[in-house]
Amino acid sequence: MTPPRWSAVWSADRFSPATRLNRPNQEAENSMSEEQTKPAETEVDTPAAETATDAPADRVAALEAEVANLKDQVLRAMAEAENTRRRAQRDREDASKFAVSSFAKELVSVADNLRRALDAVPAEGREQDEMVKGLAVGVEATERQLFAAFDRAGIKRIDPTGEMFDPNFHQVMFEIENTGKPAGTVVQVLQPGYTIHGRLLREAMVGVAKASPTDAGGQHINTTA
Repeated sequence: MTPPRWSAVWSADRFSPATRLNRPNQEAENSMSEEQTKPAETEVDTPAAETATDAPADRVAALEAEVANLKDQVLRAMAEAENTRRRAQRDREDASKFAVSSFAKELVSVADNLRRALDAVPAEGREQDEMVKGLAVGVEATERQLFAAFDRAGIKRIDPTGEMFDPNFHQVMFEIENTGKPAGTVVQVLQPGYTIHGRLLREAMVGVAKASPTDAGGQHINTTA
């Protein structure tokens, strides 16, 4: 049986002189190709390895610091917003409470005049004259109604008789000697004062006891605000 023709050709090419001459070159090329494809051996650099190991930790620390900073900024912004809200609320409340301050100052003068009118009516006149008595009763009713309106608006009357002088609420008009009271005690009220929601609306005009030479130290009290 005759072998296939291609096998003979292959065998002839394999053992031909040209093939034998080219074989060393092919083997050299194959060796170089294997050396190129062969993975290079990595040299272990200890400092570089430590840097590579520390890099993630440094990154984590930087991120944690950034998160802490952002959290602090958020908390500060929230606190500032809350303070702004409270200030706005307080301003609204103050505007509601003290918006009538100017009008209230005018009304307290009306209350002063009503009291002066009542003080001008002698007790005998009320008993002897029914007309005067009826007029006084009407003025008293008006005064009571006015003070009831003051109470609803947070307006309080200051009558500091017998109290110690307070420069925040009192205005000294004069000093009185030999009153038997400690120096600085309010012994006379010329005009009552008023407050609105605890804030001074009008000072009370007062006269205070003057220190006598026999008092301890004999010092003059400071009656200035």
